[in-house]
Amino acid sequence: MYALARSILFRLDAETAHGHALRALDLAHCLKLSGVLGGKRIDDPVELMGLRFPNRVGLAAGLDKNADHLDALGALGFGFVEVGTVTPKPQDGNPKPRLFRLPEGGAIINRMGFNNAGVDHLVARVKASRYDGMIGINIGKNLTTPVERAVDDYLICLEKVHAHAHYVTVNISSPNTPGLRNLQFGEHLDTLLGTLREAGDRLDRQAGRKVPLAVKIAPDMSAEEVGLVAASIARSGIDAVIATNTTVSREAVAGLPHADEQGGLSGQPVFEPSNQVIRELRRHLPVLPIIGVGGIDSGDAAVAKVEAGADLVQLYSGFIYRGPTLIAECAEALKAAAVRSGKVGE
Repeated sequence: MYALARSILFRLDAETAHGHALRALDLAHCLKLSGVLGGKRIDDPVELMGLRFPNRVGLAAGLDKNADHLDALGALGFGFVEVGTVTPKPQDGNPKPRLFRLPEGGAIINRMGFNNAGVDHLVARVKASRYDGMIGINIGKNLTTPVERAVDDYLICLEKVHAHAHYVTVNISSPNTPGLRNLQFGEHLDTLLGTLREAGDRLDRQAGRKVPLAVKIAPDMSAEEVGLVAASIARSGIDAVIATNTTVSREAVAGLPHADEQGGLSGQPVFEPSNQVIRELRRHLPVLPIIGVGGIDSGDAAVAKVEAGADLVQLYSGFIYRGPTLIAECAEALKAAAVRSGKVGE
């Protein structure tokens, strides 16, 4: 069924197809047909960050930026859904076209630029949701906010989403907001994470509940740079790391149509680079929860991500190419791997 739908959608501009697909999922959810598309949610509960995830497979941020389709996406069998990236003020993002498929490479290039309806809209949509899995909210900064004042935007978003998220992700790794990746290193990172940790602790005390903070990093780092980032994460007391965002490298897709488009590359070409970052993170942070994302297009690929050191995984480009059945395939494969290793429920 999805193969036919994809053949039709892929004839359209990628962003137009994206919108049509999400509206179709909303309709299927209203008609109670989500289970037909994705199957029953695999029951494989795991405790991480003090949270109980129904299974180990989540949806990565970026697909539902405003939480407008949270219930429909959650009904496909995800154990957790991460919405956003959201910014304090609404913004249009970069000019269109800004989303490109590279089917020969199993890849997507986007330069969306944090297009979103603003944090107040997202919060309203999350509050209205009936999704019973874990909800992550991914926060960022507005384009017009100088990088040196980025922490102000993150604090605004954290304050507003804290009461409505199971966990919050600090996105400092999108390549589509100028200067944002500079926040991944050195004093910038220490200051940002330390400030957010302090604010998160205060909000936790006020709410009487712990909302873990995760940070999402890029794949375009050397082993030494990953070590420096890991040290900063450890110092700050951040609760988890998401590895990784999209890459600016084009080596794996050189010569393919659209390969020279600016933006972040996701999908199969990011699979091994993200695994390398995960392995290095795990070496430096032996017990910190890691959510692995990048190039997962099969159950075997999901297992390989966990074998690299991830505790949970997220889907994005593979979901676009393979459709909803990929969710159960990955969840079943990870459950079977956990049974083999004796890590069921961990």
